[in-house]
Parts: sequence; structure tokens; C-alpha cells
Amino acid sequence: MPDPGGAGPAARRPGRELVEVAPGVHVTTAEHWTTTTTVLVARDGGCLVVDPALTVGDLAGLAEALRERRWVVEAGFATHPHWDHVLWATALGDVPRWATPECAAVAARDPDALLRAAADEGAPGHDPGLVGRLAALDGSVLPWSRPAVAVAYAGHAAGSAALLLPDAGVLAVGDVLSDVEVPLLDLASDDPLRDHHAGLDRLEAVAAEHAVEVLVPGHGHVTDAAGLRRRLAADRAYLDRLAARQPVEDPRLADAWVRGEHERQSRWLADR
Repeated sequence: MPDPGGAGPAARRPGRELVEVAPGVHVTTAEHWTTTTTVLVARDGGCLVVDPALTVGDLAGLAEALRERRWVVEAGFATHPHWDHVLWATALGDVPRWATPECAAVAARDPDALLRAAADEGAPGHDPGLVGRLAALDGSVLPWSRPAVAVAYAGHAAGSAALLLPDAGVLAVGDVLSDVEVPLLDLASDDPLRDHHAGLDRLEAVAAEHAVEVLVPGHGHVTDAAGLRRRLAADRAYLDRLAARQPVEDPRLADAWVRGEHERQSRWLADR
């Protein structure tokens, strides 16, 4: 989503700040859309990159930051098949990039559309051979040296999955539970509201079972367990008022782009 105070992707300079949010788990945030990238680092310096984003310059800066730390990219993971979550760069290496089977299939369906969407949103120039090139994960456990589990959930987009890092108490959820975006529904599904509620229930259960202490959204800011609970409550309240066709008062609607998406969802529900 557009960053209301940001300079836009064209102003992005090389170099990425990596913030350690849990042992061996680092997050970097692109200026455009407050888009996060999560880097999970093993003891030997091998790393897994989740949703690298967003511009060509951002990815170059990420690769440079990893080289500076002598971390070697061994794999990637995409939380869902929207264009800003299926990017890659040659500098990150020729490695497996896992996703749920449904996510991988959707991304492979029309890679040209992903490239057009990236260009239309101000992030042109990505390698056509790398965008959306995902490998279907066999099962839920990533075949990597550090524990990492894909948690499939309904809502937002077909094939969505969070990445659970049980040894660190971290859940990287993709485009839900954001402090800057209201729930963005998968309007192509048969029942978008039901699906999104089910997805929130699924993530809440996983967070409780694994004592998650750190939540990383795809857009927005990292938070703790208390923040996770607040975001669950805020998202459910939004969905309930949307379903009831009632006015929504939510601070996230102060952003013009988010409000526009909210109005689009409201019109879609009214037309059903």
C-alpha cells in the first residue's frame, strides 16, 4: 500500500537496515508501502529470505546487507502470490523459493501480469525470469537447517501462508494483522468474510500453541504478543462492521489508499 509520508520507490537508495526482532530473525522495511522482508539466519550463517521487497534497488540493498554480514542465502519463502511478495534478484542466489502449492500455481499462471503490476505500482525493472518463480512446498515443514513451518490460512489471497519460526517464537504472517492496513479480502473467494475470519482464527490458534512473542506483518510494524491480540481484535471488529454494513471507524482508514480499498470492499458487499 502507498506510504502517505514516503518519498516513493524512485527515491529508495541502496542499503538496507536489518533489525533483529528475535534471536537470528531480522526484519528490514522498505519505505514504499511499509513493506517488510524477514531474514531467518542459521548458526552457520545460512539464511532464508521471506518476501524480499520491494524495488530493484531495495533487493540490491538487501543482497549487499547480507553479503556484508557474510550470510549466504540458501532459500526463500513467499507468503502469498501478490506481486510484491514473489520478487527475487540474481544477487540473492539461485536457490529454492518455497510457497504453498496453491500459491506457487497462482504465481506461475501469469508472470507477465505480476511484472505489469510491479511496474504500474512504481517498481519496474524486475527480472522476468525470477518474478513468481516458486517451488511448491511438499508438506508444511521447510526442508531447511532451522525449524520453519508454513501455516496455510484462508483470507487475503489464494494460497496464503504464514511462516512460523518455533525456536524463535516468531510468526511472519504476510498481509494480515497489519497496523497500517485494514483486512483486505480475497474477493475472488466464495465467502471472503468467512474466509478472513477463519484465517484469523487459524493464526490465533497457532500463536497460542507455540507461544508466539513476535508478529511480523507483510506491511506495517513488528509487534509483540499483546500487539498481536490487539490486531486480532481490531481486524475482527472491522470485519464485523463491514458485514453489518455499518460505518467503520478505524485509524487505519486515515490513509487514502486504505480508505479506497475499504470503499471498494464495501461496494462489493453491497452489490452481492
